[in-house]
Amino acid sequence: MSCAENKTGKGNMKWWQLSLFGVGCTIGTGFFLGSSIAIKTGGPSVLLAFILAALGTYFVFDVLAKMTAQDPQEGAFRTYAKKAYGRWAGFSSGWTYWCSEMLIMGSQMTALSIFSRFCFPHIPLWVFATGYAILGLAVLLIGVKWLNRLENTFAILKIAAILMFIVIAASSLFGFLGGNRRIVFPDTTNAFFPNGVKGLWSSLIYAFYGFGGIEVLALMATRLRDPKEAPKSGKVMLSVLTTIYVLSIGLAVMMVSWRQFNAKESPFVVALSRYDLPFIPHLFNAILIIAGFSTMAASLFAVTSILVTLAEDGDAPKVFTKRGKLKVPLPALGLTVGGLALSIVMALIMPSRIYEYITTAAGLMLLYNWLFIVVFSPRLIELSTFGQWKRISAIALIMLAVSGTLLTKELRPGFFVSLSFVAIIALVTFVIMRPIWIRRRAINPQ
Repeated sequence: MSCAENKTGKGNMKWWQLSLFGVGCTIGTGFFLGSSIAIKTGGPSVLLAFILAALGTYFVFDVLAKMTAQDPQEGAFRTYAKKAYGRWAGFSSGWTYWCSEMLIMGSQMTALSIFSRFCFPHIPLWVFATGYAILGLAVLLIGVKWLNRLENTFAILKIAAILMFIVIAASSLFGFLGGNRRIVFPDTTNAFFPNGVKGLWSSLIYAFYGFGGIEVLALMATRLRDPKEAPKSGKVMLSVLTTIYVLSIGLAVMMVSWRQFNAKESPFVVALSRYDLPFIPHLFNAILIIAGFSTMAASLFAVTSILVTLAEDGDAPKVFTKRGKLKVPLPALGLTVGGLALSIVMALIMPSRIYEYITTAAGLMLLYNWLFIVVFSPRLIELSTFGQWKRISAIALIMLAVSGTLLTKELRPGFFVSLSFVAIIALVTFVIMRPIWIRRRAINPQ
């Protein structure tokens, strides 16, 4: 089965396979590297940030899974947005997601290239970036079935790596590894909130990045044997992620001071750096590459699927619906390749700070889509009183994460860049596309 196939909304995937797929799509550089920045920003209170982000993510996926169970749709959230508010909503939601994911993938491949130079320092970055792009496209061409198998394998490897760190960290804290057995336990309010509430607030956005990927899970939910099991898949996935995230980060901040973490190293490498374990840097560098590649491959599937459904609804040129002999939407894949190449070039030639602003903005745009999902959900599904409470809580948590970017000078420009992207998409939607839709409706009311 190729991407964007399976219009019946029913497949052969079991609920636990979707959970494992979701873990594979979610654990990436956003967690393995982003958590270091989160710790540096919020100190030990980042544990609370990850719990809050997990709740917010679950509340978003809960309404999305209920919509999928009630009405499985290949376009997932953008199709539901169109049903809720009309064509403008589906168009803007789909293109916002496509643009944001393309930019994020460029930064992912740049990060993968940097990790790869750890062992091959003399090879240019663009060689690695091109190689990973080709590998990602190859995975996409062989179909969803193999993508699912690869993501499940990657998920097991990534979970195993984190569990290995937990075992090593616990052994060190109990003195089994020797060395300086000093436990950094935040036993006061000031120690737990070293940068105050502002630090916790600012770190929330990085915690949400660690859970980014539920959109891909929603797109894959149509492959479930029973789409009504989508909520169960999400619950299990988020329970596993939250447990290993909080446990591993909690152990890391107990092993070394939160001030020692930095944006260029995994928190696990930093935490174990004072022990004579020479294989650790190489092992976690390999895991970082696997994590980054798996999330990139999943994102490639997602953006191509979204582009095909946009074309099928007339919100993108019809040529993007055409498939080749392998039943792969080659024109849609071609545009994705073009966007990917442009994103890689931008990542390699633009000043790092400027491109960081753009990728931060792209991450924020994903949260804007999450916010839109919970806002329009009551138009499509009935929510109980508790369901309404969860919906309002999701809105509040996402708004907290977004507004937290205004508190630090490093993230503030990214917030305003994200608003610029949204403004451009809104301009195209209402100034260019809306008159076209009105003329088409006048010619053909159906």
